[in-house]
Amino acid sequence: MADSGSSDSVQVAKDQSLQLSSSDPKGAAGHHLEKGVSHAEHVDLNRNLEARIRNPLEGIPEDELMSRVEAFAQEKGLTEHLPLLRKGALVAQDPNAFEDITGPNALNEDEKEALRHEIKYKWRLPMKLFLTIATCSIGAAVQGWDQTGSNGANIFFPKFYGIDGTDTRNTLLVGLVNAGPYIGSAFIGCWLSDPINNLLGRRGVIFVSAHFCCWPVIGSAFCHTWPQQLACRLLMGIGMGVKASTVPIYAAENSPAAIRGALVMSWQMWTAFGIFLGTAFNLAVFNTGDHINWRLMLGAPFIPAVPLMLLIYFCPESPRWYMKKNRYAEAWRSMARLRHHPLQVARDIFYIHSQLELEIQLLRNSSYIQRFVELFTVPRIRRATLAAFTVMIAQQMCGINIIAFYSSTVFKESGSTDFQALLSSFGFGLVNWLFAFPAFWTIDTFGRRSLLLFTFPQMTWTLLAAGLCTLMDQGTARTALVALFVYLFGAFYSPGEGPVPYTYSAEVFPLSHREVGMGFAVATCLFWAAVLSMTFPFMLASTGTVGAFGIYAGFNVVALIMIFFWVPETKQRTLEELDYVFAVPTARFTRYQLTQTLPWFLRRWVLWQRKAELKPLYDQDKVGRKHNKQQGAVAADAAAVEQ
Repeated sequence: MADSGSSDSVQVAKDQSLQLSSSDPKGAAGHHLEKGVSHAEHVDLNRNLEARIRNPLEGIPEDELMSRVEAFAQEKGLTEHLPLLRKGALVAQDPNAFEDITGPNALNEDEKEALRHEIKYKWRLPMKLFLTIATCSIGAAVQGWDQTGSNGANIFFPKFYGIDGTDTRNTLLVGLVNAGPYIGSAFIGCWLSDPINNLLGRRGVIFVSAHFCCWPVIGSAFCHTWPQQLACRLLMGIGMGVKASTVPIYAAENSPAAIRGALVMSWQMWTAFGIFLGTAFNLAVFNTGDHINWRLMLGAPFIPAVPLMLLIYFCPESPRWYMKKNRYAEAWRSMARLRHHPLQVARDIFYIHSQLELEIQLLRNSSYIQRFVELFTVPRIRRATLAAFTVMIAQQMCGINIIAFYSSTVFKESGSTDFQALLSSFGFGLVNWLFAFPAFWTIDTFGRRSLLLFTFPQMTWTLLAAGLCTLMDQGTARTALVALFVYLFGAFYSPGEGPVPYTYSAEVFPLSHREVGMGFAVATCLFWAAVLSMTFPFMLASTGTVGAFGIYAGFNVVALIMIFFWVPETKQRTLEELDYVFAVPTARFTRYQLTQTLPWFLRRWVLWQRKAELKPLYDQDKVGRKHNKQQGAVAADAAAVEQ
């Protein structure tokens, strides 16, 4: 991939011709859809994957492009749409020049207006796409409510199950019951995402996961022993893992590029909303009695799973999934439900197909196991895996889930009554949700890395301050200060480490490895959530609130260091540019942060030297774009000579 770059575009073209003469890549003479295409046009996808996937149609002469469109329409059974496909291919080749298309394939005024509206009114979407967005949001809310069902119930169910003692065994058993969903997710659910997606599609996966988030949850309200409760929560975790690994991908694949980033980020916002709903419900059922309130708290998260189960049936399947299955007629019908105008359908279908053709070249004879191994063996992908791993494990290290899982217990330990503890948890859920909204703007303006580097120090001192306040004498002031600093902690978390992990993990992997990479990233996050759930009650019993919060404040510092050295910025970068970003060896990136970024930060923000300048690391960005342009010109010349 990007690790194998060349400094001479002419030599690259020659090397590619030699490689292709001895190999038989998809698209060579004799293969479908690419007959008559010059070998010089092909690129080594291990070296230039992102550059070609960004726009595989760039630089193709119009007559040749029309020949490809005709072959594509005939092979895929789309000949009835051939006039639209011709126009769509020209628009896809240069999206900003649709007004200038001339000749027999020129766009009429209605088609031009549809493309203008797409740019001007990016949130004016078809109803089926709105339904898809709403359904994905419900899926995220299910995830959040599932996490908080046990929050309030922690005050009550240990006594009923006879595991309310302070000894090591009982403390760990409470942690194990709470960790059940995350164990099920990390060890089973996340890893089922890729094969079940391959078999059932995105809608099928979400439908199946909704069942796992419904029936076991209802069952948990009727359990009479802790092993029964653990079994139900393990089953619920399978659904959570499959869903968390699929819903962001499903939303992204169905969305126009202009709003794709916001939709992927919205997973965290609606997960936070689910946490808020859970804390509100826990508060609402508090006075129903000690023998029933905790059962309602554990069973209530099935409620949003029901509309998820029903609504997903009315959502279109991902057109990209249909195309990967060579079901192009169904892909067309699905895309038509997600776009306003048939020209947009034709453009997107042909463009996605062109991307998939390149992806298929990379994945010839590639199995699920091989793709998983490549997460750690291919240098460019390995660096993305390290970065995704870092932001995901940091979500557990920061301490957010000791609040999401155990806030009621923490507030009770700090001197609150049972009702006050649930009320304080409700306040945290509200703060966690409301402060997720700024991320819609900050994640693409300040950037992923910058948000993390700013918010982690703030989470460190607020968590430490909340713990230290528990050393005060019991009373209203102590309760209020603990709640205040916990709320401030949530306010810094929600626009930072809250939305970044899922957004970052969904974009850093190449398209060919996105599903398995996302599965690994989510499994990492939920595995460490399971570890946290099991260990925190023991930690709380051993060290008290101040000790537990102090330990997680230290983890925040460790996570900050990991992010500083291992997580590159991805803000507003194309896939081509991300290939360059993750082509930089980790040792070089780390050395740059230590010898350039850190001294610059100290000079600029500690010593206030306003003239301090930071030499950019990615000088090769401009060189890379120039190199790609030269390579495209060489390939076009070679094609002309051969013809």
